[in-house]
Amino acid sequence: MTAQKPILEIVDLHVNVEDKEILKGVNLTIKAGEIHAIMGRNGSGKSTLSYTVMGHPRYKVTSGKMLYKGEEISQMSPDERAKLGIALAFQYPVAIPGVSVSNFLRKTTNACRGREIPVKEFRQELKALMAKLGVKDEFLSRYVNDGFSGGEKKRLEILQLSLLKPSLAVLDETDSGLDIDALKTVSEGVNAMVSPETAILLITHYQRMLDYVQPDFVHVFQDGKIITSGGKELALELESRGYEWVQDTTVNQAVSV
Repeated sequence: MTAQKPILEIVDLHVNVEDKEILKGVNLTIKAGEIHAIMGRNGSGKSTLSYTVMGHPRYKVTSGKMLYKGEEISQMSPDERAKLGIALAFQYPVAIPGVSVSNFLRKTTNACRGREIPVKEFRQELKALMAKLGVKDEFLSRYVNDGFSGGEKKRLEILQLSLLKPSLAVLDETDSGLDIDALKTVSEGVNAMVSPETAILLITHYQRMLDYVQPDFVHVFQDGKIITSGGKELALELESRGYEWVQDTTVNQAVSV
């Protein structure tokens, strides 16, 4: 039996933003069914990794590999990656005045699934997901993220991901700006996406979201690369000891070797 290829395999990835190197040799392998959490200080390169995986044109891969199910994606456009099954939930979702949530969700879902979904079928699926995420009906007639609260924006992001059914869902600080009730609701939506065929890359500052979404692996980012990895217990250590503890531990290990 042929071994299944990882959902995402990143090998010695270096990325520049406006001629400044931000990612400095990232190595990461994510298999189907796994949840990986990336933690680290502001400016460590976490969000750069998420935008690079999705194909934002501002982020230039200068060396290394980025394989999705064994296929190199570094030169693919964001829409090509979306059609393959990669999706990104933004830390700061952009408002789109004049475009209703209903039309936005239907158009993006049709585009990613590669077919025109019958209106009745789409609305039934959408309403079921809205009920799960606590989204009210009037939400659909509003313009995308226009005047939305932080919690409403994040609910829309998770609602869209749930419709797109990606094989790889990248969540860039989805817990940012959420109160405890919104955090629980959004986390339930993330957990509902977990399946043996789906992988999740969850980028966060804080351990609190990991109380609700249980990661298989936790990685700590510093200065553009992963400096240490572990299980859920690593996130708990970070919460109590801070990032200086990881840095000091990593330095001591390097010296001892």
